[in-house]
This record gives sequence, structure tokens and C-alpha cells, in this order.
Amino acid sequence: MKILIILGILGLVALLLASFLAPSDKIPKIGETAPDFKLPDQRGKVYTLEDFRGQWLVLYFYPKDDTPGCTEQACKFRDDLHQLTVLGARVVGVSVDDSNSHAEFAKKYALPFPLLADEGGEVAARYGVLQNLGVVKMARRYTFLIDPQAKIRKVYDKVETSRHSKEIVEDLTRLLADMKA
Repeated sequence: MKILIILGILGLVALLLASFLAPSDKIPKIGETAPDFKLPDQRGKVYTLEDFRGQWLVLYFYPKDDTPGCTEQACKFRDDLHQLTVLGARVVGVSVDDSNSHAEFAKKYALPFPLLADEGGEVAARYGVLQNLGVVKMARRYTFLIDPQAKIRKVYDKVETSRHSKEIVEDLTRLLADMKA
């Protein structure tokens, strides 16, 4: 009997892990128009995709405010923001945390870019990055590099937080050079 219970638990854990780690077929592909959004940031200002037309957008989804990996990623974007701005890009973070949590996180780490509150996870779902584990929802760590015409130019699904922002600077520099050639 104990063996059956253990096997049942292991099966459930395997199922949860598979759903947690499996890529979604809803993730926008390179060349597709980015899904629209309308979300408030940490100051209560509402942003839409249209607000970023005419400029590059680094739209990054992350699991949770003020956790080690998410903090490292946000601080690296903060540190590299000047380089991204010079390249014509804006940085916007999205998680299922509320605006108050974002405000505390942004203040604590002096994050100068919008952190959008996707409390219901609808936008994360549209981008195919929502992890729905029943009582807990959170975004998977994904980044979308969106061009000035709102087309997806690059999708980052294997994010190494310590160098992710540098990778985006390098990729955007290369994309811009290729467009000029």
C-alpha cells in the first residue's frame, strides 16, 4: 500500500514538473506581432504595447519581485539601461505581483523602468509564459525583444540572469547593424 501511495505522489510530482517546465505552444514566434497588453506599473501608470511603437522594447517576464534571480536580472537591466537606451530600446518588466509589490521592489533597488502588474496572469498567458500551478500563478522567466513595428525579433527562453542584459545589448547591436547593411 505504501508503494502505491509513493508511486502516486511521484506521478503527481512528475506531472506538475512537466507542466511547469514544458514550453507553451502559445509563445509568439519571431516575426509575429507581439500580443497587446494594458497593465499598470508600480506608480499606477497604465501602459499598452502601442505606447512603445517606434522604439525597441525589451519585455521581460519574471516570476516574483525581490527574489534572488529576479533581483539580479532587474539590477542588471538597471545597470545596462543606458546602453539599451542609446540603442533605442525601452525595458519593461512584467510579473503577476501587484503594483504595491512592484513599487517596493523598484524603490529598494532603484529600478528606473516600468514593472507591470499582471495580477491575473492574462498577459503572461497571451505570451505563453504563465505557469499555473493551481493555487499559485507566476510568469516563467522569458524575454521578448520587440521591434519598433511591434514584431517579435527575438525570444529568450533560457535566461542566465547574470548576463542576460548584456546578451540583449549584443543582440540588439547586431540586429541594428544587420538592418543598416
